[in-house]
Amino acid sequence: MIPKPCRMLPFFRYLRPLPGACLWPVILSLVWLVSSCSRHLSPGRPELARTDFRLDSLPDSEINIPVQVNLQPLYALAEKNIDTVYTSPRYPQDWIQEGCGVRYKYHFRRGPLQLRASGTVLDLGFTGYYQVIGSTRACLNGAVLSPWTPACRCGFEEAERRVQVNFSTSLFLTPDYRVRLAIRRLEPQALDKCQVCFWSQDITRQVMDGLKAQLDSARAGIESRFGTTDLHGRFQQLWDKLREPVAVYGMGWLRINPVSLRINTLYAHNDSLHINLGLAARPSIALEKPDREEPRPVPNLGAFSNQEGFNVFLDARLDYDSLGKLVNARLQNTQFTFSKGPLTKQVVIRDCRLSGQDNERLIIRVEFGGSYEGVAYFTGRPAYDDSTRVIELRDLDFDVRTRDVLLKSARWLFSRKITAELKKYARIELGGYIDSARALLGNQLNREWVPGMVGTGRVDNIRLVGIYPLTGGLVIRSHCSGSLAVTVRSIGFSL
Repeated sequence: MIPKPCRMLPFFRYLRPLPGACLWPVILSLVWLVSSCSRHLSPGRPELARTDFRLDSLPDSEINIPVQVNLQPLYALAEKNIDTVYTSPRYPQDWIQEGCGVRYKYHFRRGPLQLRASGTVLDLGFTGYYQVIGSTRACLNGAVLSPWTPACRCGFEEAERRVQVNFSTSLFLTPDYRVRLAIRRLEPQALDKCQVCFWSQDITRQVMDGLKAQLDSARAGIESRFGTTDLHGRFQQLWDKLREPVAVYGMGWLRINPVSLRINTLYAHNDSLHINLGLAARPSIALEKPDREEPRPVPNLGAFSNQEGFNVFLDARLDYDSLGKLVNARLQNTQFTFSKGPLTKQVVIRDCRLSGQDNERLIIRVEFGGSYEGVAYFTGRPAYDDSTRVIELRDLDFDVRTRDVLLKSARWLFSRKITAELKKYARIELGGYIDSARALLGNQLNREWVPGMVGTGRVDNIRLVGIYPLTGGLVIRSHCSGSLAVTVRSIGFSL
């Protein structure tokens, strides 16, 4: 409201000398009239010294997640894809002839697969059961001296002969996300000898040699098809997903901002594969949805680290307009009354706005009405009290420019009552918020994320470590620590 023009001068025409007892009311009235001629205060906006609050100083968050993958589905896959029957070529019509004096043919079946994992080595083995038909003849220096004997059988009338077969597979993960398998066939170990014909000719070695050739052919085929698996595309999808903003109920939009990926450890034990994933990131929270960023290629796997659990530093950027609405909801229309002698004046808070200038102090612009109208500026240093879990404004006071204007035209408004009220209503209690956030995060960690993948973890601590009144918003930096483990009970393996 624009004040009415001052009409004080014509008043002096009618002044007459008055008795002393009546002099003070007139003097006070004159003071009131003089002060009412300048009822609108408009000091300049504060100019604070710029300090260095760079967001790139945010420490990298370290998230280390041990993942335990159940290998039983992989075992079932191997059971399905590895042949159960091996025979000599064109069995049972043709023979395998070794030298001049021995010929044989065999039928081999394998038992259930047995997998054993240790370190980065997977041992795949099985017990084989075979039957052999063989015959011999007399030879001298390659010359045939007799016809073939009648076919002699091994493993038909008596129990099948047994042999232990093993493959050793080593796992390697390259920095460009390629998984390499190095498969080595171990020497077959005959558990029973195979003796044929009435003189018990031992042809176990010949059968093992023939079996090794088939096993080597199978090993080469597996290495050729699955020896190198390129996972770069899948990790690129994971990287792109991590860079997308995620809506977090009650908090705004979370952006992970990944910096690097690594695999700290990779080893197998019994029927489980253990992978310790590591992620370095700079997560942030904003009340408004961030703009979409340009795609970025996933970096190569970084160096190994022995850290455990997670240590997350999070920057939450709060919009000043939204913060101003919260303060206004408490402070708007608050009335202050000032009395000095018989005079009483009032000030009513109309609007309150917050801003920053890349300085430790926050600027509070207060628009007021009442006996005077105008604007006053205050500055205060936002700080967090860890014992009470409250954000408060410390060193709250009138800005220098506002103070100069008040001292010249409205000294009575220069009151600690206003700063005390502002300080009281500008407090933000975070205790309930922190407890709710801890419970919410705990619930998110301890659940089945996707079918077959279960998370188990805890949040040990959430605390504020910095408050930065930047020009673009109030940044609150927090630190969260805890532990997290992931168990993959089943996974859709497909080769």
